[in-house]
Amino acid sequence: MSHFTPESMQVLHPADTSPVDRDWWRGAVIYQIYPRSFQDQNGDGIGDLVGITSRLEYVADLGVDAIWLSPVFTSPMKDFGYDVSNYRDIDPTFGTLEDFDRLVEKAHSLGLKVIIDQVVSHSSDRHPWFAESRNSRTNEKADWYVWADPKPDGSPPNNWLSIFGGSAWQWDGRRMQYYLHNFLTSQPDLNFHNPAVQDAVLSEMRFWLERGVNGFRLDTVNFYFHGQALQDNPPIRPEDYNASTAPAVNPYNLQDHVYDKSQPENIAFLKRLRALLDEYPGSTTVGEIGDAQRQLELMAQYTSGDDMLHMCYTFDFLGGEFSASHFAKAIEDAEEKAPDGWLCLAFSNHDVIRHVSRWAPHGHEDRFTRLAALMLLTMRGSVCLYQGEELGLTEAELAFEDLVDPYGIEFWPEFKGRDGCRTPMVWHAHVHQGGFSTANRTWLPVPAHHLHYAVDQQENVANSTLEFYRAMIRYRKEHAVLAHGGVKLLKGAPENVLAFIRHDENEALLCVFNMNAEAIGLSPFWDFDFEDAGAPGSDAIVSEGQLSFGPFGAYIGRVKQG
Repeated sequence: MSHFTPESMQVLHPADTSPVDRDWWRGAVIYQIYPRSFQDQNGDGIGDLVGITSRLEYVADLGVDAIWLSPVFTSPMKDFGYDVSNYRDIDPTFGTLEDFDRLVEKAHSLGLKVIIDQVVSHSSDRHPWFAESRNSRTNEKADWYVWADPKPDGSPPNNWLSIFGGSAWQWDGRRMQYYLHNFLTSQPDLNFHNPAVQDAVLSEMRFWLERGVNGFRLDTVNFYFHGQALQDNPPIRPEDYNASTAPAVNPYNLQDHVYDKSQPENIAFLKRLRALLDEYPGSTTVGEIGDAQRQLELMAQYTSGDDMLHMCYTFDFLGGEFSASHFAKAIEDAEEKAPDGWLCLAFSNHDVIRHVSRWAPHGHEDRFTRLAALMLLTMRGSVCLYQGEELGLTEAELAFEDLVDPYGIEFWPEFKGRDGCRTPMVWHAHVHQGGFSTANRTWLPVPAHHLHYAVDQQENVANSTLEFYRAMIRYRKEHAVLAHGGVKLLKGAPENVLAFIRHDENEALLCVFNMNAEAIGLSPFWDFDFEDAGAPGSDAIVSEGQLSFGPFGAYIGRVKQG
């Protein structure tokens, strides 16, 4: 994998005389903010930029390095901001460009970098580009989107499917053609085979770099290009079936998506994107790869060397399996198949069931939450924490009539959508709407059972989940090996025990995790001496050569040298 070197830190931004750390992102802890649900300042029941700005001290006090803002651009909000109609302005729901500038300024003053979501594989059908493109087959932007003639019988050009259900093709009576949409019909796909589209997208990104953002989280980065021959996707082989890209109820998983995404032409564009970022030293990119069959292969391609993406967002730990064998295989595969790549790790985000609800057995939520934090913050890679994760929030159970997510509405009740992980943050247990808003009704309900986890119930409370996260993030920063060091899996662990060593030239830390809901005793299955390393949550007892773990217990030890 890429190596951290002290020389890479001293780079000067052309517009600044202070040193810029080019590699701040490597091993960084990034806090994801879902703007609609963080803090509502104007009382309309929806979070906004002024509200986020007012809470940045809280984020900085966690000890994280950066924030990632889900989209705040102008949008009709059919997919809550992931359908952009103007890439250079803020949606009035969230505020103004001036509000955004003040947010960036405040974040930087607190030592926080700012990463923003860039959704450029598709736009909204309300974007002026699409309005012009659909107007005729001969206008200047006629091929800025993916258009195709119907088959002779009038049916779509091929069998490609939308992640949100149904065909990926929508008929347009004006052009008498179909257009491609990998998501909602109101999210037409841009045609990246057109160099003018690439130029336009890069220009939109430059606009935000000039405003001071420190990088981009690139939504669906492997969807930029499609196979121009429009071949049918073949069916997936049963042995390759994987429901990590779409929920299991979605027939999208039954295809092998070899032609509708993940095309080789993406490599050249990502190099153009990296060249743009390199003009702004210290900026970074996080690519989200949605390809269940080729994720590691693409991650290796997209992050290898110094002319591609900086890191890629992995789906390995956003699914339903919590087992030592699954984690060990994911770590091993990443080291073997992407030795020059860099992962951005996450257990929760705005698209999946919160990991405490996905993985923790009933009655073990508190111990599990701490174990999960220890694991995430000691694994190799950068880390994304999703708002409320540091409070131990569980998935909200919502009634069908409260749903707003089109994905959940389409596949209810087998798949309940993404609203359950997007409910508002809870700041005060005994304040209206948990302190999120003064509105009588918020865009999603504030779950009553979340109030128990509110910030004011945990802040400065010994042994609370919030204070544990703060302590563990601080510990990670105090031990550079956890941010930048290598990883070596230890073989021979008992069932459902994960063990690895994080190592660099200065330190080696032994990390052992009991992923069982039962207490276990463990005799060391390694041949080196170790001593306690003083990590928060490292609660296993060492006695007479044996480690005794409680349910979901952990041990962090320092490997003795020599």
